[in-house]
Amino acid sequence: MDGILIINKPKGRTSHDIVAKVKKIVGSKVGHTGTLDPNATGVLPLLIGKGTLCSQYLIEHDKIYEVILKLGIKTDTADSEGNVIEEKPAQESSLDEKNVKNVLSSFLGKQEQMPPIYSAIKVNGKKLYEYARKGQTVQIKPRQIEIYKCELNKINLEEKEIFFTVHCSKGTYIRSLCEDIANKLDTVGFMKELNRVKVGRFDIEQAITVETLEKNILNKEFINEHFISIEKVFSEKKSITIDESRLNHFLNGVKLFFNLEDGLYKIYDQKNKFIGIGSLKNHLLKRKIIL
Repeated sequence: MDGILIINKPKGRTSHDIVAKVKKIVGSKVGHTGTLDPNATGVLPLLIGKGTLCSQYLIEHDKIYEVILKLGIKTDTADSEGNVIEEKPAQESSLDEKNVKNVLSSFLGKQEQMPPIYSAIKVNGKKLYEYARKGQTVQIKPRQIEIYKCELNKINLEEKEIFFTVHCSKGTYIRSLCEDIANKLDTVGFMKELNRVKVGRFDIEQAITVETLEKNILNKEFINEHFISIEKVFSEKKSITIDESRLNHFLNGVKLFFNLEDGLYKIYDQKNKFIGIGSLKNHLLKRKIIL
């Protein structure tokens, strides 16, 4: 198996837990394109076998999340797993639907965002959460992100919760976004629930659970339906057919001349068999992923 499986990650399990479990099920190398917090759910694309070589082409994907923001309480981790460090009542006047929509829309566009201290970003070789757990202070630099959409779904006045959907760039921390939204609503808050519904073109509707995969691993029809081959991953790319006399040279790492535009290409032999992916630069085609 060489390609991608879309897993619907459950709450309470780390991305590493999922990778380890699927590795045992498929009996092959497994990786992922972006970690989900243990208390988050949703789309987790897993790279299987030579599909792990696709990682560098998939990490820039934007993402869509469904979020529940709990107002009035601030935690040290900015989510429901942390300890309460501040309380500030959310006023109902601030939770007027028009006001909330205006606040959410104010986050649209390119901006700098301060990552949460409980994150895996490295500073001086150590992850931020390692500093946080020891009570150490460290200088955190803001990151460039972009919010494409931030739309209100529902307001629960009784529980002081805001349900919204956000479409954002790679590197966006929803926990930080929740705290920033709460601040603009003149209160504090934390990310109560997070469900990732889309990563690039990988959608929650394509996702399966690990348990379902385990039950159907020998079902070829099921695997064919849910497994995304490397050829399908790059379905939107143009193709190049290499004749037999030059194919072995290409497979052995020799760069071949093609008078075409720079970019990634699907590679086929003369019998229309998919060979892999090549990268063309300055009219020279170099192998990247070979099946």
